Amino acid sequence: MLQHLSIPRGPLTLAADLHLPDNADSGAPLPAVVVSTPGSSVKEQIGANYASRLAAHGIAALVPDPAHQGQSEGEPRDLEDPYRRGEDISYAIDALTTSPGIDPERIGVLGICAGGGYAVHTARTDHRIKAVGTVVPGDIGAAFRGFTPDGPVAALDALADARTEEVRSGEETRVKWLPDSLEEASAAGLTDIDPTQAITYYRTERGGHEHSTNRRLSRSDSLLLGYDAFHLADRLMTQPLQVILAGRIGNTGSYETGMRLWKLAPNPVDLMVIDGAGHYEMYDEPKYVDAAVERLASFYANSL
Repeated sequence: MLQHLSIPRGPLTLAADLHLPDNADSGAPLPAVVVSTPGSSVKEQIGANYASRLAAHGIAALVPDPAHQGQSEGEPRDLEDPYRRGEDISYAIDALTTSPGIDPERIGVLGICAGGGYAVHTARTDHRIKAVGTVVPGDIGAAFRGFTPDGPVAALDALADARTEEVRSGEETRVKWLPDSLEEASAAGLTDIDPTQAITYYRTERGGHEHSTNRRLSRSDSLLLGYDAFHLADRLMTQPLQVILAGRIGNTGSYETGMRLWKLAPNPVDLMVIDGAGHYEMYDEPKYVDAAVERLASFYANSL
């Protein structure tokens, strides 16, 4: 059962999908999970793949589009602000706490890829979150700092100049999250399996969606470069933690990040490595997603 929700977020409204078990109206209040999606992703993509399966296991799952993206409100468009992504989770929890049929004392979070980092960062200080699940979690700040050939300080200097020029010209600058096609990737020398699988998911009929623009407002990057998803997690994130990783270690860094999170967290409960799976295969490959959700459902059943 699927409900489309509009969630107040200060002056903005978040568009969200609430996935409910078929027997949601049968009586006892349900445990619920807010799903924090990967960077560039919208609610109909990876989040829906996990949320619909969690609902089949008796767990309500709410997937919002990030502010400034998808069908959510917010200007400028295509902004990826990691701090606002965390606030999106808290506003989604606000909505769940007043939703009929939801137990406000049994709310968790599930973060996938960059959403894993956002989930951890939010759970540190929003202790309405009672359990933290992650799948191929990423620390998007560390990833962006690692992508700068001349170092993050030089990148920030260039971004400062670019923003000044934007203000003078009145024209916003956007960059691509990924090449728009495999041909474009090949021409750029990106032939590794991970970017290839990312493009095959996001930029083809397999996983593409009209509201996922594959564009990021350039001024996002200075925010991302200064972001630490796990800052103070070792002291403040007391909730039980589930980490699920792809067993084929590629160049996304999610395996290493997940293991770092596992060792850092004060209350790690369950670590699962799915043999044979690649990072992007964890987005929609049924055998891998099903295995992850089976484990997540057990984790939430015990922790919420």
